[in-house]
Amino acid sequence: MRKFRGSTIGIDQGNTEVFSDFAIGGDMWKGHGARERRKKVLFSEVFKEPPVVQVSLSLWDMDQGANVRADITADQITEKGFDLVFRTWSDTRVARVRMNWIAMGPVASEDDWDVY
Repeated sequence: MRKFRGSTIGIDQGNTEVFSDFAIGGDMWKGHGARERRKKVLFSEVFKEPPVVQVSLSLWDMDQGANVRADITADQITEKGFDLVFRTWSDTRVARVRMNWIAMGPVASEDDWDVY
């Protein structure tokens, strides 16, 4: 369990298109080549320390001719942002992906002050 010090917790959220390979005939849609996509997300405000980030799929447009395979995660989490990561493998063909995310962590408060 992660415990936050202080009393001010911030929550930021978004819905981000990670890629759309169908229209351009990209590698995800062809079913071979680069099988990972990353999308940098910046928070609307800076957290005091790296927040907890939860991600989920809000849209995935997959070809029905092969098994559906996906691994989604948040990576490189900092106080300022993180990377949304979508991975697939084998012959899975992905036209496009959009992901929801929510970040929770301590934020600065007007009541914060530094003695030194």
